[in-house]
Amino acid sequence: MRSGARRYRGMQSFVDAGRGFVTVLRTEWNFRIHAVVALLVTIAGFVFGISEGEWLAVVLSAGLVFMAEVFNTAIEYLADAVHPEVDRGVGMAKDAAAGGVLIAAVAAAVVGAIVFLPKIWAWLTLS
Repeated sequence: MRSGARRYRGMQSFVDAGRGFVTVLRTEWNFRIHAVVALLVTIAGFVFGISEGEWLAVVLSAGLVFMAEVFNTAIEYLADAVHPEVDRGVGMAKDAAAGGVLIAAVAAAVVGAIVFLPKIWAWLTLS
């Protein structure tokens, strides 16, 4: 195989991944909510001057939520394509995938509370 063909396939995988990301962003309301929350948390991180370790926790938490949401969407799309009729087993699989998103989101909220609540409390009690 020529290296040019290998390089094209490598680049194509990034194009495909980008298309998948845009598809999820355009079609999934919850993903857009997560994106807005991540933007607000990023702004809050700069406003409150969080530490490098706190940034690490916040970025990893947000990344896990995004990843869970994308996997959940992929499972839903695949399940609907393979078995478009209502099916208890498919419904359970979709619910389980959505549960994974919930777990990631709750964990991210806990991280956010640990990082930001002390800073918000200190800011509120300055007077």
